[in-house]
Amino acid sequence: MPHRLAYSGTPLDRAAAKRDDDAWLAAQTAENPSVLAVWQDQSLIFGADSDHTDPDAAVISGAAAQDMLRADNAIFLGLKDGAPVFALDLSDLTEQAALDAVGHGHGHGPDGDVGFVDLRQVGPLLDQPTGSMLAFARGMSYWQRRHQFCGICGTKTRSNTGGFVQQCTSADCGVDHFPRTDPAVIMLVTAEISDVEHCLLGRQPSWAEGLYSSLAGFVEPGESLEVAVAREVMEEASIEITDVEYRASQPWPFPSSLMLGFRARATTFDIDVGEDELEDARWFSRDDLHERMRKDAADGKLSRSDSIARWLINDWLNEGS
Repeated sequence: MPHRLAYSGTPLDRAAAKRDDDAWLAAQTAENPSVLAVWQDQSLIFGADSDHTDPDAAVISGAAAQDMLRADNAIFLGLKDGAPVFALDLSDLTEQAALDAVGHGHGHGPDGDVGFVDLRQVGPLLDQPTGSMLAFARGMSYWQRRHQFCGICGTKTRSNTGGFVQQCTSADCGVDHFPRTDPAVIMLVTAEISDVEHCLLGRQPSWAEGLYSSLAGFVEPGESLEVAVAREVMEEASIEITDVEYRASQPWPFPSSLMLGFRARATTFDIDVGEDELEDARWFSRDDLHERMRKDAADGKLSRSDSIARWLINDWLNEGS
């Protein structure tokens, strides 16, 4: 079972049992903490715009990190090699003020240009542990920012338990709100057509020209994952399936999903995308996809290399090697 998908796994001990200990958490801010800064769902990155430097996380440490951790919205992510790592959302500042706050107001650092960058822009170039930490920080910051008020009574919330609880401050309510992840199924449907193995890929109208990917959709209330897979394939391509098999999962905090990857076999083959879901869907043989991967033209595109969508495709291609 794969564990090396981008953004999956973590080098952190999340130390969940210690998050309720306020004294212990306070002590961590003095124990050589590191801070991963987030601004408007973007991560602080060294070298993202450099032709000579590989991108990497711009980690704030030392006295600068301790100063930043005076904020009441710091999120304790866990321990890395015994040292505490926090996330801090600076989205209430302007971008320039956020860069000033992290000590990079001129956009330069010791390892090249530094700035706030969409993690998806650099994710394929980061090592797996770094990408997973940045994804964790991004996902938690997004959740915390969207839960500043109680969803039940509308009262302001306060951060608690190391940032993993937003507690309603109303004496009449006082509900604790916990981080949520939206489960989404993503599936590669296969079939033997004219004695040749094929897989089913589709595209949305908003995607780059020629881009095709595995079918996907969110799990609805009251559904099992297998039912969600079958429903989404029917809704998107009018294909009936069987033999739904779990393959792998990937956190995808863009903004807050967990992608659950499956393989399935088609029992019908005539595609109809209708008018609501996809712009197009097609059956592709392995030779078709290898040819597309050899091309640089727009019609040669497949899903991005850091996605489980591409992993499912590559996994199927490798079976035919």
